Amino acid sequence: MTSSIDYAEQLRSAELRVTRPRVAVLEAVYANPHADTETVLAAVRTSLPEVSRQAVYDVLHALTVTRLLRRIQPSGSSARYESRVGDNHHHVVCRSCGTIADVDCAVGEAPCLTASEPHGFSIDEAEVIYWGLCPDCSAQHANVNARKDSRD
Repeated sequence: MTSSIDYAEQLRSAELRVTRPRVAVLEAVYANPHADTETVLAAVRTSLPEVSRQAVYDVLHALTVTRLLRRIQPSGSSARYESRVGDNHHHVVCRSCGTIADVDCAVGEAPCLTASEPHGFSIDEAEVIYWGLCPDCSAQHANVNARKDSRD
């Protein structure tokens, strides 16, 4: 995959050694936003068929700890990984198919970082998840209801 993103430089800037599995995992997550581990593993194995599942888990953990990737886990979902880090954006999740999309903070600069009572914590991130139906599932749901109403 040809890209203008310098994955090796990202790894070096996080003080991580540049390895083929680390570069492949970064490439996979950039190419598959909100990917679960199985999706990342499958993508990595297209270029590195010999890579183990444990190696991918280890790389995802290292890249998350160094904040090169962000890990999210909406309720009822497996962990997902994304390359969009450091901007405190949020997510919208479809209750039906599980599709996830990014949602920017609604007002100004990260208003959601101001907790009503921080309890002495130094807060650096807030996680907000909006739930609903994606456009495809909404249309499908509307069609099912329309057929049901026509039978009544």
